[in-house]
Amino acid sequence: MGFQVSSEAAIAARELSKSYRVYAAPSDRLKQSIVPRLQRIAAPLSALTGKTTAPRSFYREFWALHDVSFSVARGETLGIIGRNGSGKSTLLQLVCGTLTPTAGDVKVNGRVAALLELGSGFNPEYTGRENIQLNASVLGLTKAQLDERFDAIVAFADIGDFLDMPVKTYSSGMTLRLAFAVIAHIDADILVIDEALAVGDAYFQQKCVRWLRGFRERGTVLFCSHDTSAVINMCNSAIWLDAGIIKGHGPAKEICEDYLASINTQASGLAETTIRRPRSVAKSAAPRTMAAVSRQSVEVFEFNAESAGYGSGDATILDVRMTKADGTELGLIQGGEEIQVTIRIRANSDIDSPIIGFHIKDRLGQPLIGDNTYLSYRDQTLSLRAGQQAVAQFVFELPFLLTGNYAVSAAVASGTIESHVQHHWQHEAFVFTVNSPLRNGVMVGIPMTISMECGAVHLDIDSDALEHSQN
Repeated sequence: MGFQVSSEAAIAARELSKSYRVYAAPSDRLKQSIVPRLQRIAAPLSALTGKTTAPRSFYREFWALHDVSFSVARGETLGIIGRNGSGKSTLLQLVCGTLTPTAGDVKVNGRVAALLELGSGFNPEYTGRENIQLNASVLGLTKAQLDERFDAIVAFADIGDFLDMPVKTYSSGMTLRLAFAVIAHIDADILVIDEALAVGDAYFQQKCVRWLRGFRERGTVLFCSHDTSAVINMCNSAIWLDAGIIKGHGPAKEICEDYLASINTQASGLAETTIRRPRSVAKSAAPRTMAAVSRQSVEVFEFNAESAGYGSGDATILDVRMTKADGTELGLIQGGEEIQVTIRIRANSDIDSPIIGFHIKDRLGQPLIGDNTYLSYRDQTLSLRAGQQAVAQFVFELPFLLTGNYAVSAAVASGTIESHVQHHWQHEAFVFTVNSPLRNGVMVGIPMTISMECGAVHLDIDSDALEHSQN
């Protein structure tokens, strides 16, 4: 018998388990299909002779999941983390209904859209256009609904002429584009994603994350990933699966920290532990100055005038670029070195009190660095006439960034920070790639200060302590 689920819960699982039969050899599978049947047939004859024979099994049971219970409230985003083989994908398939549980129940309230194994649900021989039609119908769209949304799906996927080519000719990134574009337009209540954001180029990753942030405001997300930074950023809570059982369930940040502590201690050959959380963090009272200690290479791509954006249209962003402070191209730069972001805009109508600004975002769309012109010019009367152009320049010290892809968004508005009209917000005006020596596990590094005669980082080994301990 099933169990009742609260109307506030989008997903509820109770004692959910899934086992598989594992055979040592192909012949054991044949024996399993024949021998137990013969034993059942022979059972009455064996009973007459006073003998009872237990049915023999030619397999061993592997429990991919065992007694997993949880619930996800409507509007919540739940992360699923764990090592390979811990049962994450099995759990997602049980939630989606593509697998039947061996024991327990799972209930889902609402329409589910899933992005599981890349390309699942696509026929590789069909074209992208045909697969959109096939996938959308499987996910519950009527022909009239698909016709209404088809152009939007194609625009979101942005795969050009490949739309009418067989999917088997697509790269993994193009397959992701097509799959994500479909699920983004089917009015789902629950979205299930399994490692899908690990592929695709920087522009499309930003587009997906931006769409996901909007979906989180109205729907429920089950997000499975090995990227704990993504889970912390995207999820309210998280489940840590280990060997098919729930090892931790709670706030995403705490669960991810415990998981990382576990795998790091195991990788070091130490006994497993959980992270210790101090009650307070000591603060340094001494001011620090930035000093370059190493180098990182930064490759900046060209301004993308066609990137997504929105606004009133009373102003247009014409160009956004990032250079050294003197205007020369970036290349091999130092941590803490001054760089410059330059934004050129054109007023299409008369604008009073213009504000121009930017954000540098990581691959998950998190704003890391940014500023605008408001505070510097709030006491001045500024205005732009239709057709006039303006250039805003921001000079700042770029800290060490983790190796990866980053995007710069730019915006022009008018008014004040509290009350303004957005004329043009441009997502991913350009992207840049960082190849950094930073290897200390943080997103943003700070060059260490040089003090006295020591280097930027100084290590002092106290030999006196050893002498005292030996006496």
